[in-house]
Amino acid sequence: MSRLFFEQGPIRPPSEAESLLLRLTRNCPWNKCQFCVTYRGEVFSRRTVEEIKGDVDTVARILDSLKEMSVKLGYNGEVNRQVLSGAYQTGDHYVIHVASWMYRGGRSVFVQDANSLVMKTSELIDVLEYIRKKLPTVDRITSYARSRTLLRKSPGELADIGRAGLNRIHVGMESGSDAVLRFINKGVTSGEHIEAGRRVVEAGISLSEYVILGLGGRLWSEEHPLETARALNEINPHFIRLRTLTVPPGTPLYDRLAAGEFAEQTEDEIVAGERLMLEKLQGITSEVVSDHMLNLLEEVGGRLPEGKDQMLGVIDRYLSLPEADRLNFRLGRRSGLYRRLDDMADPARRARVEALVKQLSGEGRLDGTLSSLRAHMI
Repeated sequence: MSRLFFEQGPIRPPSEAESLLLRLTRNCPWNKCQFCVTYRGEVFSRRTVEEIKGDVDTVARILDSLKEMSVKLGYNGEVNRQVLSGAYQTGDHYVIHVASWMYRGGRSVFVQDANSLVMKTSELIDVLEYIRKKLPTVDRITSYARSRTLLRKSPGELADIGRAGLNRIHVGMESGSDAVLRFINKGVTSGEHIEAGRRVVEAGISLSEYVILGLGGRLWSEEHPLETARALNEINPHFIRLRTLTVPPGTPLYDRLAAGEFAEQTEDEIVAGERLMLEKLQGITSEVVSDHMLNLLEEVGGRLPEGKDQMLGVIDRYLSLPEADRLNFRLGRRSGLYRRLDDMADPARRARVEALVKQLSGEGRLDGTLSSLRAHMI
């Protein structure tokens, strides 16, 4: 199989793990958020429709080659485990990516990078329709977008984009507090988040709003969750996806933290803020999802309103633990030994974590290790 290349960006949402990644634009046109390191130092640029279509053609050629391999192996064109194994043996990232995607059904595409909706509507529709034409198994196309970019699209344009095949938009709300949004230089107001979110929902496109737990720090420890809940109640997005703040070196927020202009919350304080936000979510039917390893309580999730009591129960169970048990869970979670609170009941795992706590405490490295483990989960 001759080497074939198509362009891909650096990130995708965890929920798009089984999606084909296609790059429509490069990097982030805003790139000023205080907490974000992903595109720091990178320059935003647009790709032409011809370039993008060329990449789609490349994916189609790789698929044809995989089907030929399948036929030769006697599998009638099916991309099964044996064909996937053959793809891995090529050592070619792009062949492996396409084979893995097709092995999982070949149904979902995530278009990159940070804000594909910045494309002209006519060009974006052209690309979406071309993807569906050349890759006929695709029935789901998703993208990141900024709220202000969405507001530049008329309701009719968004509806047209949805009809062309864009099924879901992922928006980084981060916070519903105008004070927090200004501090992190998000470049959008709470009102704009609300209006943009409503437009997406009214256009018939699935909407995921991302919230960063702990982003208000200690100064806005109550305002951040309360105002975020207020904004989400106004939007009623299909999904509310939770992320937990960590402040990596190289970000403006790290510099402000070092200068004393921002005070991080403890993990227990962040969890208390998470509870406050969830408690105030009312009159909406969103699915709350905690699908990132940075979140301490991965099992907090469910459909509103019926799942609220269960979610609050998980948080209350954690917060009611003795301090030593909460510390044990935090280290177990960050070291990968625990995923759920019930994992603490496993004697072998608990003993391993207790030994780690004792060792790191004795060496004076416990807090530093917890911070380092969180930083490596970004």
